[in-house]
Amino acid sequence: RLCFQTKAVVSTQSTGEVDYSEQVAQAIPECEALAQASKLNEAIDKLLVLEKQTRAAGDAISASKVLVCIVSLCYKANDWPLLKEHVTSLCKRRGHFKLAVTKMVQRCCEMVTEVENMEKKLELIEVLRTVTEGKIYVENERARITRTLAAIHEKDGEDEKAAKILQELQVETFGSMEKKEKVEFILEQMRLCFQTKDYIRTSIISKKISTKYFESKDSEELKLRYYRQMIELNLHHKDHLAVSKNYYEIYTTPTIKEDDAKWKEALQRVVIYLILSEYNNEQSDMLARIKKDSNLSKLPYYQNVLMCFDTAELLNWSILKEVYSKHLKSSTGEAPSPLDKEENWDELQKRVVEHNIRVLAKYYTRISLSHFSNLLHLDTKEAEKRLCEQVVKGTVTAKIDRLDGIISFSKPKDTEEVLNAWSGNLNSVMNLIGNCNHLITKERMVHQVS
Repeated sequence: RLCFQTKAVVSTQSTGEVDYSEQVAQAIPECEALAQASKLNEAIDKLLVLEKQTRAAGDAISASKVLVCIVSLCYKANDWPLLKEHVTSLCKRRGHFKLAVTKMVQRCCEMVTEVENMEKKLELIEVLRTVTEGKIYVENERARITRTLAAIHEKDGEDEKAAKILQELQVETFGSMEKKEKVEFILEQMRLCFQTKDYIRTSIISKKISTKYFESKDSEELKLRYYRQMIELNLHHKDHLAVSKNYYEIYTTPTIKEDDAKWKEALQRVVIYLILSEYNNEQSDMLARIKKDSNLSKLPYYQNVLMCFDTAELLNWSILKEVYSKHLKSSTGEAPSPLDKEENWDELQKRVVEHNIRVLAKYYTRISLSHFSNLLHLDTKEAEKRLCEQVVKGTVTAKIDRLDGIISFSKPKDTEEVLNAWSGNLNSVMNLIGNCNHLITKERMVHQVS
């Protein structure tokens, strides 16, 4: 009978039918009392026996409570070697429940935030990073403690080490992590990479964030953080069109639209960086969209300067600078205007010259080089250089006859167009010959009859 009873108990334990909730509820207070009585090892041994029973019985909830109690008793007793030992051993035990390990790791993560001693905190973080490596069910906890470790290194002035540690985790592949936390994590990766001047990696990481996420209402703060970081990155690459687009996304954010000073500052920067950007189809399309914005009329000087670049008329740089410099240098926000920098004024002058070249290419088919340079208010050598730059970029099509000093803006025809034109001319000539032949024959017949 005893043999049969033993077999029955084993079979019920292996199928998970045994519930140890009552035993665990009774044992935990007893073990806590033993730990308070300086009998920590005795309490731990008792809990380890109970842990083995719950693990063999398949009672995941009770096993979770036991594991959490073990690490909590070690933490309260301030026995760090014992805590690290049990965290490592309990995670490696065969047949352990994912739920139990997850609960224990979560409790240890709470300890990390509670510990004030930096040395002990770093030791616990390293233990947790070791035991959670390669385990998908605790990937969120590993990411959070890694972020805490990176923050500690950054505080100590080790920015490169912090960035390297944070880059180890590819949070965009974590299925259990919420989108908001993923975006926050990636933004932190971007910030640290930019801080360590790793601009290429910052660009790569920025593409991991889908801008569609920012369409939700509760993501405005993250949206502003993302686009402000992108502005810094694009300013480093001197991509003014991308900066203008980033400011436009900030400008369209509802919280910014509600504050007059903030939306005016954002719209001013949209216009400034738009006119500083090189001309192409994308820039032209954005310029057409911005000039239709109703709020632009509340910034008359910015509206006027934008219209100057939208009309096919020559711009005089000296007059433009005299009229608009004071207003374009002023800013409604706390940050100074981008045109406070002299290099941006030089860039704007370059865009004025490029605009004038496009206007001349539109109205002239042939023009003398001297007249061309006079209209641009440049010397001949500089005017020729600027024209060559535009030809190389494909903005205009031109040829320079230096012997005669003539610029030709006629677009060269490709072989197909030449052949089609020759074929059309040949057909028209043959039709004329046929008509002439018909009329001559008609006149002969009329003459013979008469």
